[in-house]
Amino acid sequence: MTSRQSGGDAFDALCMGEVLIDFMPIRPGAPAGGIGAFTPAAGGAPANVAAGLARLGVRSAFLGRTGADGFGRFLAGALAGCGVDVGRLRLVPGARTPVAFVSLDNAGEREFLFYGEPMTGFGPGDLDLPAVEGSRLLHVGSIGLIDPSAREATLLAVEAARRHGRIVSFDANLRPALWPDLETARRMIRRAAGLATVVKLSDEELVFVTGSAVPDDGGRSLWHDDLRLLVVTHGRNGCTFLTRDACEHVPGVAVPTVDTTGAGDAFMAALLAGMLETPDFSCTAERVRPVCRFANAAGALSTTAAGAIPALPDRDAVLRLLGDG
Repeated sequence: MTSRQSGGDAFDALCMGEVLIDFMPIRPGAPAGGIGAFTPAAGGAPANVAAGLARLGVRSAFLGRTGADGFGRFLAGALAGCGVDVGRLRLVPGARTPVAFVSLDNAGEREFLFYGEPMTGFGPGDLDLPAVEGSRLLHVGSIGLIDPSAREATLLAVEAARRHGRIVSFDANLRPALWPDLETARRMIRRAAGLATVVKLSDEELVFVTGSAVPDDGGRSLWHDDLRLLVVTHGRNGCTFLTRDACEHVPGVAVPTVDTTGAGDAFMAALLAGMLETPDFSCTAERVRPVCRFANAAGALSTTAAGAIPALPDRDAVLRLLGDG
């Protein structure tokens, strides 16, 4: 796979939303109260996707807001180090960069404890609508829908992208502790899915949003005329994709797991990279199946090291895992 590169200020993908510090336990497998030390890693789902896209050769940019403090500068540097354009990441004096402490069990599964407002006060005044309109794809997640100001900005960006015929990608990325109530979370996730071109949910998110654990049933309840692809991820068991005319499971790739943080974002980045490979990507089963295979491998590889952005694979690593490189 190769990405078509854009010129000027037009990007293949513009990712918008939260960027934060994930404090990862140095000694995984113990409860949060028993962990003695953490190490910082750059995180935040849309930021992870932007970094994952850049690692895979896609010209990506990040639009968001964080503190003009040591943590904020660390995050900007981490994204830029991956090749992400951070010209639209605002480092705001007086704002506090949000952090999340991550607790891991022995299987590498994680729990997040959030401190600070994840969107750091992001609102309509932070938008760069020309960048939204000029990019081939806009990617957003549900955390940008929690705070009313961030929600307004997110929906304005989505509508601008839709008006200009751009791909709109949405990740359900449910974090219940951040929402005022679960019914609001369910309603807003359904609303955003109803505006998207591409939707990704995990098994648990599918049940939460639709009440069904069956991808073909739950996914079809979210289907609308502008939706081209819906993918339900199953962790190590791969994913199931839905197109207008098909529903198919794509098996996962077995790897030794260290930390699952960011695996869904690595999957999302690889999925979008595959869609952006050609300007006229058609969502047929024949076209989507190898892209999902590639995305499954990227998600699996990201679990073999700790942290989200630090563990994101490049294209050659994914192809080697699949035996294609």
